[in-house]
Amino acid sequence: MKLTLLCFATITTLAAALPTREDALKLAFPGATFTRKEHFLTEAQGTKVKQLSQRDLQGLWWIGYEAVKEGKLLGVAFFDTHRVRTLNETAMVAISPDGIVSRVEIIQFHEPQEYLAKEAWKQQFVGHKLDDDLSLKRAIRPLGGATLTANALTDASRRCLALWQVLYGEKK
Repeated sequence: MKLTLLCFATITTLAAALPTREDALKLAFPGATFTRKEHFLTEAQGTKVKQLSQRDLQGLWWIGYEAVKEGKLLGVAFFDTHRVRTLNETAMVAISPDGIVSRVEIIQFHEPQEYLAKEAWKQQFVGHKLDDDLSLKRAIRPLGGATLTANALTDASRRCLALWQVLYGEKK
């Protein structure tokens, strides 16, 4: 009984340390209002996202959260759920109207906590656009002891930037 309570308390404490979806959006775009937009990619759009990101796409249905403040689009956030090692994580990648990463937040992480990326490491994504430099051992430093986490977050960032480019960037 004591072990069960200890395990539950530990899981609850660790889960409480991660922001909710709503909290992550507010951190990325303070004071904004959000509109949830469902995007059903065509096969051609899916192929384009895969080609631009150079990463696999988990499906053609994506949700973007458009952040608006005083009538101005501040950016769009996508939530990318992906496998790290054997379990999933969900990361929010917030993108500015210019197609640049403005914030990365992890809202769910089911792997052991020692593999969770720290805030300082996630900060290196900020300011990057979708290009060849957005990869490990280039602009993104490896994450000691958590290579799979580093790969997963880099892949998620590339996918979300490619989604932004196809859904929002080409409309400019």
